[in-house]
Amino acid sequence: MLMLLLTWLINAVALLAVPYLLHSVQVDTFGAALIAALILGFVNTIVRPILVVLTLPVTLLTLGLFILVINGLMFWVVAQLVGGFHVGGFWSAVGGALLYSIVSWALSTLLLKSGNKS
Repeated sequence: MLMLLLTWLINAVALLAVPYLLHSVQVDTFGAALIAALILGFVNTIVRPILVVLTLPVTLLTLGLFILVINGLMFWVVAQLVGGFHVGGFWSAVGGALLYSIVSWALSTLLLKSGNKS
């Protein structure tokens, strides 16, 4: 349970870092980042696999690059649902989703892996 909470906090911090790297994404408060990270996790767990299966022919045709579009779509939908989390447009959402996943991966690798070794 503690690892789940740590992952949620790491994802919220990663979401707060994205506006510093991409100015068309805006997160107003830490609370909005927490809610958006929670909903992003839910959407990526439930909705994204369904979309990946439904768009499998397009994904295969584009050699997997369509996954970036799906990730951007999920990021953009969550921005539409959560107050205090704004994305400038669809392509900003694709870039924001890419940066969010990179920052989240980096923070998780640094914080969770080093915490398990101690």
